[in-house]
Amino acid sequence: MRTPTRTLWLLTACVGAVAVALLVIDHWAHLFGVLPYVLLLACPLMHLLHRGHGSHSRSPPRRDGAPRL
Repeated sequence: MRTPTRTLWLLTACVGAVAVALLVIDHWAHLFGVLPYVLLLACPLMHLLHRGHGSHSRSPPRRDGAPRL
C-alpha cells in the first residue's frame, strides 16, 4: 500500500513531467536559440566544478623510486 507522501511525490513528478513536455513543445524555437549559450557555458562550469579523478592521490608509491605523475 502506498503512503500519502509517496503518492504526493509521484503526483508532483507526473505534473512536472507534463509541464516540461508542454514547455518544450510550445517553446521549441526558444530552446534551440538558447542551446549554443548553454553549450558555451557548460565548458567553464565543468572546469569549475570538476574535482579531479581522485585516483592520482591514492595510488601506491612506486617501488623504483620514480615520482608519480
